Amino acid sequence: MPGLRLALIVILMAHGCDGGNVLVVPIDGSHWINMEVILRELHSRGHHLAVLRSLNSWYIPENSSFYTTITVTPPEDQGFNPGLFAFLVQRSFEINKMTPVWHFIEQQKDRAHMLQVFHSITLNFLSKVLEDSDLVGRLKRSHFDLVLTDPVFPTGVILAQYLRLPMVYSVRWINAGEAHREQAPSPPSYVPLHNSLFSDKMNFVQRTKNLLRYVVSILIEEAFIMPVYSELLQRHFPPGADLRSMQHSADIWMMRVDFVFEFPRPSVPNVVYIGGFQCREAKPLPAELEAFMQSSGEHGVVVMSLGSLIADLPKEMTEVISAAFSKLPQKVVWRYLGQRPSNLANNTLLLDWLPQNDLLGHPKTRAFVAHGGTNGLYEAIYHGVPVLGLPLLFDQFDNLIRMKGRGAARVVEASSLNAEDFLEALRDVLENPFYRNNMQRLSRLHRDKPLSPLDTAIFWIEFVIRHKGAAHLRSVGSSLPWYSYHSIDVVVFLLALSVASLWVLVCVCRLLCRCTCRTKRKVE
Repeated sequence: MPGLRLALIVILMAHGCDGGNVLVVPIDGSHWINMEVILRELHSRGHHLAVLRSLNSWYIPENSSFYTTITVTPPEDQGFNPGLFAFLVQRSFEINKMTPVWHFIEQQKDRAHMLQVFHSITLNFLSKVLEDSDLVGRLKRSHFDLVLTDPVFPTGVILAQYLRLPMVYSVRWINAGEAHREQAPSPPSYVPLHNSLFSDKMNFVQRTKNLLRYVVSILIEEAFIMPVYSELLQRHFPPGADLRSMQHSADIWMMRVDFVFEFPRPSVPNVVYIGGFQCREAKPLPAELEAFMQSSGEHGVVVMSLGSLIADLPKEMTEVISAAFSKLPQKVVWRYLGQRPSNLANNTLLLDWLPQNDLLGHPKTRAFVAHGGTNGLYEAIYHGVPVLGLPLLFDQFDNLIRMKGRGAARVVEASSLNAEDFLEALRDVLENPFYRNNMQRLSRLHRDKPLSPLDTAIFWIEFVIRHKGAAHLRSVGSSLPWYSYHSIDVVVFLLALSVASLWVLVCVCRLLCRCTCRTKRKVE
């Protein structure tokens, strides 16, 4: 296998392309962490990268050694901020305590409202870009080969269409839900919807709920998202331009999933899978952190991180977690930005930042307490570290359901967390070999590929540069109206034809019967 990998890499290098000129339109936050990995690799292969960013960006630095920036000042001081996500966490706790019916209703209301807010912010940013003639002229004069974008919000999508450039997605989410169903067949009978908390094996009641979620997702997209951009499209595009067609026009959809994690489902030729591309072998830790890890002895270390968006948790929850940690023989490394818990024990080290991948790859690490973000879960899979899940927002609940279904994680409910339950679950993950064995099996499956996920991503980006697109891989199905896609118009036509034929047959029979009756009367 090492020889095969080396041969494939040599072939890829031989079939590379001259340095391309790529316009990158990323999404901030944890999505940028993903995109940055791809950009570093593209830069190392001689490509020129220009990153479009907001002046108020959290994570995307204006100065970089491997890309240039195009910085746009938003029309207002608006954007995402830590306070917003703290509010969303609190709201998530409230909703999770509701009855199932009210939980569903309130969840969908909040989802529709937040999507409308986020897309309105995106609209204002896009308007500022397209109405800046100097900026538009600069973009056109740059002669980009393609647009690389994350289409969670359609800034890059609309810009690519405006500049008439090929487009490659680094994607998992788009508009109102998971991106895979926008491009490939996704029957709701066995493909669970976002926030359904179902696996791919659903009973009748679950399939009914999943179908309802599918319908609601379409309605939210049509009622709350598409109208946001209609006026902008009318101003800057020819008549008939619509966002859905633009979104479906991407040449390559690089899905950030791997089927050791995701449930199997249908696919199409221009969807490629790069889940875990950000993972890498662990690097040496800083001296002080390495000393702390070694001080754990045979018991090892628990690593805890809640990702890049959540600065801190409610005080009562941190006290519960800290109390549970204090009863462990293991040492704990905890990424934490809030007020120091009053009951923090000597075995726990608080850090405002930690080298997560390097810690998970350390031989002393025994378990990972995580919120369920895909970056952290793929790093845990890559290094074979079992997970105790504490989902808070967005796709984290579904992600951890998948890991639980694989036997590689336990999940606890954050809104009703207590020290005893948290400690019991953590000890189970630490002491029961079931979780570590399953996670290490997933790690072996994830690593056993002829080409790494990152090399796969780079190959397809360069493929689009070399061939100026990949239209031959696009499925026509994504551009069909829903009634044609599901052949409903054909079924209706055939039903109408059958009814008409039956009616003609009945009429003929009645006419024949009348003629026969008249003949009999004449004979009599």
